[in-house]
Amino acid sequence: MPLLMGVVNVTPDSFSDGGRWDTPEAAISHGRDLVRDGADILDIGGESTRPGATRPLVADELGRVVPVISALVAEGALVSVDTMRAEVAEQALRAGATIVNDVSGGLADPRILDVVAASEATYICMHWRGHSDHMQDLASYDGPSGVVATVRDELCRRVDDARAAGIPDERIVLDPGLGFAKTAKHNWALLAGLSELQALGFRLLVGPSRKSFLGTLLKGPDGTPRAVDDREAATLALTVLLAQQGVWGVRVHDVRASRDALLTLERWGRP
Repeated sequence: MPLLMGVVNVTPDSFSDGGRWDTPEAAISHGRDLVRDGADILDIGGESTRPGATRPLVADELGRVVPVISALVAEGALVSVDTMRAEVAEQALRAGATIVNDVSGGLADPRILDVVAASEATYICMHWRGHSDHMQDLASYDGPSGVVATVRDELCRRVDDARAAGIPDERIVLDPGLGFAKTAKHNWALLAGLSELQALGFRLLVGPSRKSFLGTLLKGPDGTPRAVDDREAATLALTVLLAQQGVWGVRVHDVRASRDALLTLERWGRP
C-alpha cells in the first residue's frame, strides 16, 4: 500500500483549505489529527502554489513552517517540508524534517539541491515549469512526444541536476505534478501513463487530492465545476487506483477517508 502524505497548509490562501490552519497552533493541532487519522507523513507548507498565487516573503514562510515542524517532530511525526526555497529547506531540516518536497524540482532555487545533498533527507522532485502566477500559461505539450513523454524527459533533466549536486538515486522521489502547468486533459493523460514514469526506476508520489481537474469532471448541468470540498469521493477513487498502480505515496487532504479506502483494498486482496 502507498504511504499517505497528509497536507498541512500553514497558509491563508491555499486552494483547498487556505486559512483553516494558518497559525502555528492550528496547524500543529491539525497535524496531530492527521497522524491519528493514519497519516504516514505530514507535509508542512507555508507557500500556496494554487494557480495565480503570489509568493510570501521568506521570513513569513519560515515563521509559518518551522515552529510547526519542530512541534510535530517532537511528538514523533515523520515530517516533510513543502518548499521551493533553499533557506526554508535548510531550517526545516534543522527543525527535524526528513523529506524536502520541492514542487519546482530545483528550478526555483537551485541551491536547494545542495542543501538536500548535504543532509540525509529524501528529495521529492516534482515536474514544474513556472511559478503559480503564470504557470498555466506554460501548459503546452503540443509536440510529437505528448505530455507523458515530455514530463518524463523534463523530470529526467531534474534528476540529472539532483545527481550532479550529490543526491543519490535512493533518496529521490518523482512527482508528475498534476495541475502544475497542466490542463485537465494533461492530468488524465499522466495518470493513464504512470507506468512510463515508473519505468525510470524511482519511487513515485502523486497528488490528485481535490484538484481542479476533478471539479471539472464533476461539473454540474450548468457547467459549474464541483466545489473543492465536494471532490473527496473522486479523490478516494484515484487513491485506490494509484495504490493498485504501486505508487510509493499519495498526497491527500482527508487522511481518514483515504486510510479507510486503503485498508478496505488491502483486506480485499488478503485470503
